[in-house]
Amino acid sequence: MRRQNLAVVLGAVRAHSPLSRADVAGRVGLTRAAVSSLVDELIERGALDEAPATASGRVGRPGRALTVSDRGPAGLGLEIGATHLGACVADLRGEPRLWRRVERDNAGRPAGQVLAEAAALAAEVETEAAALGLCVQGRVLAVPGVVPNEPGGLVERAPNLGWHGIRLAHHWPDRNTVPEPENEANLGALAEYWSAELPAQTIVHVSAETGIGAALIIEGRLFRGARGFAGELGHIPVQPDGPRCACGARGCLEQYAGEAAVLRAAGLAGHALGQHGDAVALLAERAGAGHAPTLRALDGAGRALGLALASAVELIDPDGLVLGGAYAELADWLLPSVRAELAARVTVRPWAPEALRPSALGRRGPLLGAALTTVRRIMADPTLLPTG
Repeated sequence: MRRQNLAVVLGAVRAHSPLSRADVAGRVGLTRAAVSSLVDELIERGALDEAPATASGRVGRPGRALTVSDRGPAGLGLEIGATHLGACVADLRGEPRLWRRVERDNAGRPAGQVLAEAAALAAEVETEAAALGLCVQGRVLAVPGVVPNEPGGLVERAPNLGWHGIRLAHHWPDRNTVPEPENEANLGALAEYWSAELPAQTIVHVSAETGIGAALIIEGRLFRGARGFAGELGHIPVQPDGPRCACGARGCLEQYAGEAAVLRAAGLAGHALGQHGDAVALLAERAGAGHAPTLRALDGAGRALGLALASAVELIDPDGLVLGGAYAELADWLLPSVRAELAARVTVRPWAPEALRPSALGRRGPLLGAALTTVRRIMADPTLLPTG
């Protein structure tokens, strides 16, 4: 009961700060004495700050303003992509305080080498966070692969990295700081849901970097499937006799709407990336300049994506579809053909075109979601924080 009450008080302050102790009591329906005890504990655990008393204009003793601390507890998010490493630290308010992205070709390199470099980046960022008065309480790693529903930090497969059966603890240099792995698409969807406070409660979030991933939020909860494999939209066949995919099947969505496929169709495969340093920025630049092959390639990718999403809509009946990751940055050119496919194929149930929209977070979503996972856990159970 006390754990629940601590979470209720902390949530009230986060949602409505600044509040006095009396204000909190009025909002949560507990006695002032009970709230005062809970507030004292949250301050001791570093979750709340209490400013000096200030006059409020009301009769009685001036209240002291409570706010969620912007120092102390924090979550560290890490990301390993095929072409980069990333790190993010978010404080208990949910505000990202540090962002780091390092371009790195990770595809095909030994997992131990990649994880050692990720651990070094994590250590650097934790040092920077400490200089801001932040103390990392949990670490979550976003990976472009399948993370089963089991303890032990297993990445069962990450095809775009060339990983199979990798346990993080076997490769991470410091056993005390091994992060918890999670699929990047799941984390991107959660970040979108938490940050935007979407009115939609059942969402299909599809994102792209090197590969294509999707995540399902059903009635406000992440749906992982029986073994954690849900959301492999990139390997839904959109042309049964299409080209062979890296997964071994034919005609997968990734062969039509994945980054490499779009670059090929646009005639940009192997093209120098120039000042941008990444393929998505190159595609956006060419499309914005009216480059006809790029526009045709993005139209084709949108039609393939719309075909796959139509099946998801019919199966799941979501009230929101979100294009995340690289798709968010290319949404101006993808959305018309995606919407056209949905309109043509979703015919047995009502469908509102405005339910499809780009993510506000873009490619930052998975990394922010990784950092916010720890923050959300602490908000739900403040006793996870040490006292003193």
